[in-house]
Amino acid sequence: MLKDKLKHQNLNPAQILVLGFALIILVGGILLSTPFVTQTGESTGFLKALFTSTSAVCVTGLVVVDTGTHWNMAGQIIILILIQIGGLGIMTMATSVALIIGRKISLRSRLIMQEALNQFTIQGVVRLTKYIIITTFVIEGIGAFFLTMNFIPQYGLPDSIFYGIFHSVSAFCNAGFDIIGGGRSLTPYTENLSVNFIIMCLIILGGLGFTVIIDLVRSRSYKKLTLHSKIVVMMTLTLILLGFVLFFVMEFNNPNTMKDLSLKGKLTASMFQSVTTRTAGFNTIALDQMYDSSKLLTIILMFIGGSPGSTAGGMKTTTIALVVLLIISVVKGRQDVEFSKRRISRDNVNRALTVVGVGLSIGFVVTFMLTITEKGADFITLLFEAISALGTVGLSLGYTSSLSVLGQIIIIFTMFAGRVGALTIVFALAAQSENKALIRYPESKVSVG
Repeated sequence: MLKDKLKHQNLNPAQILVLGFALIILVGGILLSTPFVTQTGESTGFLKALFTSTSAVCVTGLVVVDTGTHWNMAGQIIILILIQIGGLGIMTMATSVALIIGRKISLRSRLIMQEALNQFTIQGVVRLTKYIIITTFVIEGIGAFFLTMNFIPQYGLPDSIFYGIFHSVSAFCNAGFDIIGGGRSLTPYTENLSVNFIIMCLIILGGLGFTVIIDLVRSRSYKKLTLHSKIVVMMTLTLILLGFVLFFVMEFNNPNTMKDLSLKGKLTASMFQSVTTRTAGFNTIALDQMYDSSKLLTIILMFIGGSPGSTAGGMKTTTIALVVLLIISVVKGRQDVEFSKRRISRDNVNRALTVVGVGLSIGFVVTFMLTITEKGADFITLLFEAISALGTVGLSLGYTSSLSVLGQIIIIFTMFAGRVGALTIVFALAAQSENKALIRYPESKVSVG
């Protein structure tokens, strides 16, 4: 009946994606609100369970209860499944199931997949989905194996296997959930080079985007990459290296974060902090003890986020790159936006400007609302929380568990908007028919700047 009703509604791809994510979140919230998934055997309460489900499906990592100590094995497995579904996407998971049981993929499903995977055409989306599934499980499997090897001395083999799988999936999906316990994230492994390196590799690969990974494997040369892949790789390397240098310089003598670490520990912690701000959500140093300059840098990097078609959130690297390229072209007096001897379409640039504008607007509104509902927190803490939720990052200055009921509801909607995409929600709410202008009015000019 539900399927027939949805067919009669004639929903567009954006609306189906929004409803799909909302339905998975609701189901996850109901499951996590039962008393059978907690260590104490008591219900967590629907709001906190819904918050956790939203954070997992939206691969954010913000938590109001500690994942490692509050939930039992069943609860943690539910969270792990929600992270995997959220990381790969609703349509990717649904399509993989359809392919396994031998069902044909309809044109309507291909259109939804095109929207979900940020593709320009429906051509090759089914093949791309197959590559995504294979790539995901191969990378997560390798990461889980090496993490298990590192966890065995501390947790023993049985627990280490689950720890390895959970943190590998969480890292590749840029979720930031951990089951170390005590709200410590990965701070016990600040100077463990092996664990840091594995987690960072998983985060970076998850944040590059599946099309870029496939392009890199096929091309094996920067010059042969598509323009999209070139921009993603260039921006990713630039942001990671810039963040690494700035965190190292700013936190080097901070007695509450890096001062007492060895040089190796300082270098590792700085690199990890730069990588994890790309919407991963893990941390190896006390974020609330960082200097304000480092907190502000973290906010900026969280807002930018990962790349399109990846497990990461944020406004995306290509979006920021197009805005920067537009500024450069205007300053140089050029009419076209260019990169690597290619001209970028005006529609692409306009979309990038819209994404940034909508993102900044949501961030401002959410922060403003939190300043009303959360009277006891300082401004930078609330701004940090808002951008972390919007960018589906999961990093926090330790305030998430103290959010009021209204604050939790605000952050739930912010995480949802960040994962689904602000433009997707706008398109879902917009009229289904395209009203193309048949009349063009005379052009005029407005003074700016």
